[in-house]
Amino acid sequence: MQIVTEKLLNLGVDEDKEINESQLVLLDVKEDEKSEWKALSLNKQLSDARAELFVLLNGVEDKEIQDKIIFNYKALQKFRKKENDKELIVEKEVQIQTHERGDVTIYCDGGCTPNPGKAGSGIAVYRNDKLSELWYGLYEEMGTNNTAELGALYESLLLAKKESENGNTVEIKCDSMYSINCIKTWAISWEKKGWTKKGGEIKNLEIIKLSYHLYNSIKKDITLSHIKAHAGFEGNELADRMTMYTIQEKSESFVKYDKEIIVVDILKMRA
Repeated sequence: MQIVTEKLLNLGVDEDKEINESQLVLLDVKEDEKSEWKALSLNKQLSDARAELFVLLNGVEDKEIQDKIIFNYKALQKFRKKENDKELIVEKEVQIQTHERGDVTIYCDGGCTPNPGKAGSGIAVYRNDKLSELWYGLYEEMGTNNTAELGALYESLLLAKKESENGNTVEIKCDSMYSINCIKTWAISWEKKGWTKKGGEIKNLEIIKLSYHLYNSIKKDITLSHIKAHAGFEGNELADRMTMYTIQEKSESFVKYDKEIIVVDILKMRA
């Protein structure tokens, strides 16, 4: 995110030129407010992508060309995200492979503020009863508690699969009975009925299918159990704080928390 300054505005619109239609949209300024666009824009918060596009559109008067620039920029951003995601997957695999063997407990949680609203997922990993690492991500601008919980459980299953392959004993502790029932109980019937259910559509079907098939492939090697939320379990509380951190950082990718882990300070995030 960037704060809109006079310097940024001057980069996007030359002194002898007028601001164009697409730039007004990027600054969230209405057409009938065009005469005051500078005053209305100063000190606003602007995403990095919007700021870059605002400058790239400097002097472009033709609307079709403006649209083409925006289209190409978004396509490039999607391409970059896919490449970054591939690198993160490789990084995860390397990190997991180098961990010591032992008992691994994975606490997962998802949260949304409000519901529906800004959502994120979090994980806390313990090795031999000691906190080892935290993970966060899967930010949604308009998600739900259920999508966030399912996303956290799916990422936990991915971690559990790798840990199990490395010879570790793995238990996943999830505070969402909805998520657990989706993949351990209800999905069995839904699959038999061609992924349909009586009374309407199955919400969040794509992530449920992924989690269900992944769980079935490793369920003999791991344990998935329910844990009561906010009942004094440190791992559950830390996973909860990682959902908040996701919303704060707006991290769509699911990544490892790379700051120093000071449990007391992280737990204060809710307050």
